[in-house]
Amino acid sequence: MRLGRLAALAVTAAVGTLGVTGCASAGEMSPEEIVIGLDEDSTGPGASYSTIAGSTVRLAVDLVNADGGINGKPVRLAVENDESSPTKTPSIIRKLVDDGSSAVLLATGSGSVIQAKSVLQQSEIPAIAPVVLSDAFANKPDNGYSFMIPNSLKQYAEVYCGAFEKMGYKTLGILGDASASIDGIIKTLRPALEKCVTVTAVEKAPVDAADLTAQASRVTGTKPDAILVASIGGHFEILAHNTLAKIYPAAQRFSLASIGNQPKSWALADPGALTGMVYMGSLSANNPRTAVLADEIRKVKGADYQLTAYDAQAYDAVMMLKRAFEIAGDHTDRTKVRDALQQVSGVPATFGQEGLTLSYGPDDHLAPDSLCGLVLVEFGPDNKPDGPWASYQPPCG
Repeated sequence: MRLGRLAALAVTAAVGTLGVTGCASAGEMSPEEIVIGLDEDSTGPGASYSTIAGSTVRLAVDLVNADGGINGKPVRLAVENDESSPTKTPSIIRKLVDDGSSAVLLATGSGSVIQAKSVLQQSEIPAIAPVVLSDAFANKPDNGYSFMIPNSLKQYAEVYCGAFEKMGYKTLGILGDASASIDGIIKTLRPALEKCVTVTAVEKAPVDAADLTAQASRVTGTKPDAILVASIGGHFEILAHNTLAKIYPAAQRFSLASIGNQPKSWALADPGALTGMVYMGSLSANNPRTAVLADEIRKVKGADYQLTAYDAQAYDAVMMLKRAFEIAGDHTDRTKVRDALQQVSGVPATFGQEGLTLSYGPDDHLAPDSLCGLVLVEFGPDNKPDGPWASYQPPCG
């Protein structure tokens, strides 16, 4: 699949979402078209990242259709929105099944993705989560139809611990938002981090909090060597760094991936508030596939568009599904599509370092073949990412 034709598709973007109208009844898959379900949180707490992924999924589907579809058949997206609400996710999955989807892409919050597992298993429909971090989605139990694209939280912890050990950090404070997604991430990440540091405090506040002084003060009152801000990004993330930069500037601050993928938020930070902060990135300047994807997306989204890991991981999710449909040969058998996904291997990734490849197997539903999908990135004095953190980088190989 070549990346050279996105610009010409801008005026025909409806192709990917409208496609060819099939004649199958509810729940049945038309032999004349391939339907991919997209659960995209476009209005809930995960919208800041889900809509980025959803937009690139649409572009990738348009590109596939412009190249003749998959196995000679057009691809259509069926789109629903669970608003990152785990209580809504099961009905959304069932609706996508009723729409005749052969597979599903889950561009929604971690809590919703975890809630989807049992429904996917019961419905026997494979799903790929392009941006979720929680290992629980790809791991047992009920993971027979659940697949992930990014590196997992377990691998995040490996990288953080490598950095802490290199820098001699012994204690860590955590300041997080109270969203369901981040609650699950902290519960997964904390035990792994406690293998290398002592967690001195964990404080949470509502996503829409107007003041984090009290929570930040309780974290900094424990005098940690480093502080991890865990949030879905946006307002909370910036408020956290603005506050911490004022009351405890000495500590090295770390973050998850969200802030690096939300360039519109950087301008909201106080001058210099993000300086020296290190986040877990997934884009590397040494990956030529990343550069090609960035150039092509900018032809559609504008020359100033800042490529994010969400874009690259969403694109790669569509490409992994494409490979699976080609292997399966029959998109109307969802279990056959799942089995084919488990045979996809060695796909060069558009995120991570140049050597990163993506594979699935019967006992491995996590795509990255190594830690090469992760890059620690440091913010500069202009509140913009300044490149890889010079103090430590994860081993790639």
